[in-house]
Amino acid sequence: MFTGIIEELGRVRNVEPRGENAYIVVEAHAVVEDTKHGDSIAVNGVCLTALDIQPNSFAADVSRETLDRSTLGHLQPGSAVNLERAVTPVTRLGGHIVQGHVDACGKFLSVADHEGSWTIRIEYPKDIARYLIFKGSVAVEGISLTIAALTDNYFEVAIIPKTWEVTNFSQLKPGDEVNLEVDMIAKYVERILRFAETPPQQ
Repeated sequence: MFTGIIEELGRVRNVEPRGENAYIVVEAHAVVEDTKHGDSIAVNGVCLTALDIQPNSFAADVSRETLDRSTLGHLQPGSAVNLERAVTPVTRLGGHIVQGHVDACGKFLSVADHEGSWTIRIEYPKDIARYLIFKGSVAVEGISLTIAALTDNYFEVAIIPKTWEVTNFSQLKPGDEVNLEVDMIAKYVERILRFAETPPQQ
Protein backbone atom coordinates (compact mmCIF):
# COMPACT_ATOMS: atom_id res chain seq x y z
CA MET A 1 0.00 0.00 0.00
CA PHE A 2 1.15 3.54 -0.80
CA THR A 3 0.12 7.13 -0.14
CA GLY A 4 0.72 8.69 -3.55
CA ILE A 5 3.47 10.99 -2.24
CA ILE A 6 6.36 10.54 -4.68
CA GLU A 7 9.75 10.16 -3.04
CA GLU A 8 12.03 10.23 -6.04
CA LEU A 9 12.16 10.62 -9.79
CA GLY A 10 14.04 7.61 -11.15
CA ARG A 11 15.26 6.67 -14.62
CA VAL A 12 14.84 3.40 -16.48
CA ARG A 13 18.25 1.94 -17.16
CA ASN A 14 17.24 -1.17 -19.08
CA VAL A 15 14.14 -3.01 -20.29
CA GLU A 16 14.65 -6.68 -21.13
CA PRO A 17 11.81 -8.62 -22.78
CA ARG A 18 11.33 -12.07 -21.25
CA GLY A 19 8.78 -13.90 -23.32
CA GLU A 20 5.49 -12.08 -22.78
CA ASN A 21 6.88 -10.42 -19.66
CA ALA A 22 9.68 -7.93 -19.00
CA TYR A 23 12.53 -7.31 -16.59
CA ILE A 24 13.32 -3.67 -15.87
CA VAL A 25 16.21 -1.99 -14.10
CA VAL A 26 15.56 1.44 -12.57
CA GLU A 27 18.19 3.93 -11.44
CA ALA A 28 17.28 5.23 -7.97
CA HIS A 29 18.92 6.40 -4.76
CA ALA A 30 16.42 7.36 -2.04
CA VAL A 31 14.00 4.45 -2.43
CA VAL A 32 16.73 1.80 -2.24
CA GLU A 33 18.27 3.07 1.02
CA ASP A 34 16.39 0.68 3.32
CA THR A 35 14.69 -1.54 0.75
CA LYS A 36 15.13 -5.30 1.01
CA HIS A 37 14.76 -7.99 -1.63
CA GLY A 38 11.05 -8.59 -2.14
CA ASP A 39 9.85 -5.21 -0.84
CA SER A 40 7.29 -3.23 -2.84
CA ILE A 41 8.07 -0.09 -4.81
CA ALA A 42 5.49 1.79 -6.87
CA VAL A 43 6.77 2.71 -10.34
CA ASN A 44 4.50 5.27 -11.99
CA GLY A 45 1.80 4.05 -9.63
CA VAL A 46 2.30 0.34 -10.34
CA CYS A 47 3.23 -1.86 -7.39
CA LEU A 48 6.32 -3.92 -8.27
CA THR A 49 8.52 -6.28 -6.26
CA ALA A 50 12.07 -4.99 -5.88
CA LEU A 51 14.84 -7.39 -6.93
CA ASP A 52 18.64 -7.15 -7.25
CA ILE A 53 18.83 -4.05 -5.06
CA GLN A 54 22.00 -2.02 -5.53
CA PRO A 55 23.13 1.30 -3.98
CA ASN A 56 21.87 3.15 -7.04
CA SER A 57 19.31 0.87 -8.68
CA PHE A 58 16.79 -1.93 -8.35
CA ALA A 59 15.20 -4.37 -10.76
CA ALA A 60 11.69 -5.79 -11.09
CA ASP A 61 9.78 -8.38 -13.07
CA VAL A 62 6.77 -7.00 -14.94
CA SER A 63 4.05 -9.43 -15.95
CA ARG A 64 2.14 -9.42 -19.22
CA GLU A 65 -1.01 -8.34 -17.33
CA THR A 66 0.80 -5.27 -15.97
CA LEU A 67 2.32 -4.45 -19.36
CA ASP A 68 -1.11 -4.62 -21.00
CA ARG A 69 -3.03 -2.69 -18.32
CA SER A 70 -0.56 0.09 -17.52
CA THR A 71 1.91 2.38 -19.27
CA LEU A 72 4.90 0.31 -18.13
CA GLY A 73 4.85 -1.45 -21.48
CA HIS A 74 5.94 1.85 -23.08
CA LEU A 75 8.99 2.36 -20.86
CA GLN A 76 12.35 2.72 -22.57
CA PRO A 77 15.89 3.32 -21.31
CA GLY A 78 15.99 6.91 -20.09
CA SER A 79 12.27 7.13 -19.24
CA ALA A 80 11.58 9.14 -16.08
CA VAL A 81 9.50 7.24 -13.51
CA ASN A 82 7.83 8.25 -10.25
CA LEU A 83 8.98 6.11 -7.30
CA GLU A 84 7.48 5.49 -3.86
CA ARG A 85 8.22 2.86 -1.24
CA ALA A 86 5.36 1.04 0.47
CA VAL A 87 4.02 2.62 3.66
CA THR A 88 4.93 1.42 7.15
CA PRO A 89 2.68 1.44 10.25
CA VAL A 90 4.22 4.78 11.29
CA THR A 91 4.11 6.50 7.90
CA ARG A 92 2.20 9.78 7.70
CA LEU A 93 -0.69 9.34 5.25
CA GLY A 94 0.05 12.54 3.36
CA GLY A 95 -1.99 11.60 0.29
CA HIS A 96 -4.69 8.92 0.17
CA ILE A 97 -4.69 5.11 0.19
CA VAL A 98 -3.13 3.96 -3.08
CA GLN A 99 -2.83 0.24 -3.80
CA GLY A 100 -0.57 0.37 -6.82
CA HIS A 101 -3.19 -1.44 -8.89
CA VAL A 102 -3.86 0.54 -12.06
CA ASP A 103 -7.55 0.74 -13.02
CA ALA A 104 -7.13 2.30 -16.45
CA CYS A 105 -4.90 4.36 -18.68
CA GLY A 106 -5.84 7.97 -19.32
CA LYS A 107 -4.45 10.52 -21.74
CA PHE A 108 -2.48 13.64 -20.88
CA LEU A 109 -4.31 16.40 -22.77
CA SER A 110 -2.73 19.69 -21.76
CA VAL A 111 -0.94 21.73 -19.11
CA ALA A 112 -1.58 25.39 -18.23
CA ASP A 113 1.26 27.32 -16.59
CA HIS A 114 0.08 29.79 -13.93
CA GLU A 115 3.57 31.13 -13.10
CA GLY A 116 4.30 28.97 -10.08
CA SER A 117 1.55 26.38 -10.35
CA TRP A 118 0.12 24.26 -13.14
CA THR A 119 -3.26 22.85 -14.16
CA ILE A 120 -3.11 19.49 -15.89
CA ARG A 121 -6.00 18.07 -17.89
CA ILE A 122 -6.39 14.28 -18.13
CA GLU A 123 -8.83 12.40 -20.36
CA TYR A 124 -10.26 9.29 -18.70
CA PRO A 125 -12.13 6.21 -20.03
CA LYS A 126 -15.87 5.91 -19.41
CA ASP A 127 -15.59 2.75 -17.33
CA ILE A 128 -14.04 4.61 -14.38
CA ALA A 129 -16.29 7.70 -14.60
CA ARG A 130 -18.52 6.57 -11.72
CA TYR A 131 -15.57 6.55 -9.32
CA LEU A 132 -14.50 10.15 -9.97
CA ILE A 133 -15.97 13.08 -8.03
CA PHE A 134 -15.21 16.78 -7.77
CA LYS A 135 -12.69 17.34 -4.95
CA GLY A 136 -12.22 13.56 -4.69
CA SER A 137 -8.90 11.72 -4.80
CA VAL A 138 -7.28 10.07 -7.81
CA ALA A 139 -3.78 8.72 -8.42
CA VAL A 140 -2.16 9.77 -11.70
CA GLU A 141 1.19 8.09 -12.43
CA GLY A 142 1.16 7.11 -8.75
CA ILE A 143 0.71 10.71 -7.55
CA SER A 144 -2.09 11.40 -5.05
CA LEU A 145 -4.10 14.32 -6.45
CA THR A 146 -7.39 16.11 -5.86
CA ILE A 147 -9.80 16.54 -8.76
CA ALA A 148 -10.17 20.30 -9.25
CA ALA A 149 -12.54 20.14 -12.23
CA LEU A 150 -14.54 17.28 -13.72
CA THR A 151 -16.41 16.82 -16.99
CA ASP A 152 -17.83 13.78 -18.77
CA ASN A 153 -14.56 13.34 -20.67
CA TYR A 154 -11.71 14.74 -18.59
CA PHE A 155 -10.67 15.96 -15.16
CA GLU A 156 -8.20 18.59 -14.09
CA VAL A 157 -5.71 18.61 -11.21
CA ALA A 158 -3.70 21.47 -9.73
CA ILE A 159 0.04 20.91 -9.44
CA ILE A 160 2.25 22.74 -6.94
CA PRO A 161 5.98 23.42 -7.57
CA LYS A 162 7.17 20.54 -5.36
CA THR A 163 5.10 18.00 -7.28
CA TRP A 164 6.22 19.48 -10.59
CA GLU A 165 9.85 19.22 -9.49
CA VAL A 166 9.95 15.65 -8.14
CA THR A 167 7.63 13.84 -10.59
CA ASN A 168 7.53 13.12 -14.32
CA PHE A 169 4.67 15.57 -14.96
CA SER A 170 7.03 18.20 -16.36
CA GLN A 171 8.13 15.72 -19.04
CA LEU A 172 4.72 14.61 -20.26
CA LYS A 173 3.51 15.68 -23.68
CA PRO A 174 -0.06 15.96 -25.02
CA GLY A 175 -1.19 12.51 -26.10
CA ASP A 176 0.98 10.61 -23.61
CA GLU A 177 -0.76 7.83 -21.70
CA VAL A 178 -0.84 7.96 -17.90
CA ASN A 179 -1.72 5.39 -15.25
CA LEU A 180 -4.93 6.04 -13.30
CA GLU A 181 -6.01 4.49 -10.02
CA VAL A 182 -9.34 5.57 -8.55
CA ASP A 183 -10.09 5.84 -4.85
CA MET A 184 -10.51 2.28 -3.57
CA ILE A 185 -13.19 3.41 -1.09
CA ALA A 186 -15.51 4.25 -3.99
CA LYS A 187 -15.16 0.70 -5.34
CA TYR A 188 -15.95 -0.84 -1.95
CA VAL A 189 -19.03 1.36 -1.55
CA GLU A 190 -20.24 0.35 -5.02
CA ARG A 191 -19.81 -3.33 -4.18
CA ILE A 192 -21.62 -3.02 -0.85
CA LEU A 193 -24.55 -1.18 -2.43
CA ARG A 194 -24.81 -3.72 -5.24
CA PHE A 195 -25.23 -6.56 -2.72
CA ALA A 196 -27.59 -4.49 -0.57
CA GLU A 197 -29.92 -4.10 -3.54
CA THR A 198 -29.96 -7.85 -4.19
CA PRO A 199 -32.41 -9.76 -1.96
CA PRO A 200 -30.85 -12.77 -0.20
CA GLN A 201 -31.47 -16.15 -1.77
CA GLN A 202 -33.76 -18.50 0.20
